[in-house]
Amino acid sequence: MADKVQKYSEPGKITCDKDILYSIVNLATKEIKGVACLTNSSFPWFKKMFKRNDYEGVTIKFNVNGSLRVDVYIKAYIGESIPDLAYRIQENIKNNLSSMVDIKATKINVHVMDVVCKVED
Repeated sequence: MADKVQKYSEPGKITCDKDILYSIVNLATKEIKGVACLTNSSFPWFKKMFKRNDYEGVTIKFNVNGSLRVDVYIKAYIGESIPDLAYRIQENIKNNLSSMVDIKATKINVHVMDVVCKVED
């Protein structure tokens, strides 16, 4: 008995909530060794009041042509190579966005706001 496989040739549309993109970028950034935390210390006070705390340190903007611009604000551990850390963050965000939701980010900006010491328990 052969199984019937239906083939769909009609193009479809997939929608994705912006909160999903925030969480993907947030988790992709926190995965990288050398990132202490995400921070929104550079935001003006009025943006801090209305910004959700769940996605602290991440801003996402859609351009008119459908491309995506991501800004990530982090605190790094002391002793890390900042250019290497920023590159690893950019690559991880790019790979996670393309594999999970098939969206390509045209710009991924990493802003290192502070350098902190590791606290050992």
